[in-house]
Formats: sequence, structure tokens, C-alpha cells
Amino acid sequence: MPTPALRPLRRLRAMTALAALGIALAAQAQGFTLSSPDFAEGSTLPRRFEYNGFGCAGDNQSPALRWSGAPAGTQSYAVTAYDPDAPTGSGWWHWVVVNLPASVTELRPDAGAAGGAQLPAGASHVRIDYGVAAWGGACPPEGDAPHRYIFTVHALKVPRLDLPADATAALAGFMIHANSLGKATLTARYGRPAGKGASSK
Repeated sequence: MPTPALRPLRRLRAMTALAALGIALAAQAQGFTLSSPDFAEGSTLPRRFEYNGFGCAGDNQSPALRWSGAPAGTQSYAVTAYDPDAPTGSGWWHWVVVNLPASVTELRPDAGAAGGAQLPAGASHVRIDYGVAAWGGACPPEGDAPHRYIFTVHALKVPRLDLPADATAALAGFMIHANSLGKATLTARYGRPAGKGASSK
């Protein structure tokens, strides 16, 4: 049993150890970053990433993404793009890529093309809210305040996610979060002036 004189010293050591652990975790989280050569954090998404359909007439290309500083123990990645401002009650999933090998640190321009031929070997698309397994570009309602498009790379503790071929973005999201070691995000905005036609994404 420690003497009364030793108790404060042990308490101080425990508090110091917890503080050091918190600093280490914060540093690791700050070290995991996501960027794009196509747009900066908080900027406007270029029009070529707009959807082609539902009243929108963009090129429906996915942007290039690059990441670094993943947490130790990362065995694979997933990448998602999500609009929390879509007037659906649940947002809108624009892109879900899973089973990216741990050696991969980027997605090239238009990696979201249908069929998956532009994805790194082993990776695959998950069906998004447009009903396709591919990238689906921004298409917010005309006249809305610009929507946020949140791109996220997730570092996972497993080499693969065991998902059925017809998995939804919500199911993929559940599995991603259940196996997450950390994530990095990049957010852009996109809006359309009034008078261009109806849409909701």
C-alpha cells in the first residue's frame, strides 16, 4: 500500500502518461491528411465534377485525391464522398470505394468511372444513391445555398471489407466505421443558380 507521500507522485505520473497519450493521438490524427490537386479545402468544386443528368450537365468526373500520414496498423482504405445538405433527410452518397490496398495513397482523375477499370487493383465501387456503382457528381437543387461535398479517406484495420455485391452505401459505411483506425477529410462546396432545372443532390 503506498504511503500518503507517494500517492500524489503516482497520481502525477498517471496524469502525465495520459497527457502524453492524448498528445500522441492528436499528433497522429493531425498527421493523416487528404488533399486534391483539383480543389482546395473550402473552395468551390469545379464544374467538371457535376453530374450529367437530373437537370445537371457536368462531365461527371471524379476528382484526383491524395493522402498521407495514415495511422500505424492500416491494412486498407476506403474513400467516400457525401453531401449532408441534400434535401433527402439522410444526405446523399456520391462515391464509395472500398478495399483500396494499404500501399495505395491516391486516386487518379476519373477513378470513379463506371466499371472500375480506373481504380487501383483490388479496389471496387459500392452502389451510391444514384443507384450505380461509380462516382456520381454534384447536382444540388438550383437556387440552393452551395452544398458541402465531404471527401473522406478512411484507414481500416482489416485488409478487406466483406460486402455483398449489391451492398448499399449505408451498409458499407457501417462496415467502414466498425473497422476504422482514423480518417482524413476534404470539403468543397457547389451550388447552381436558379433557373437551370430541378434536382436534389
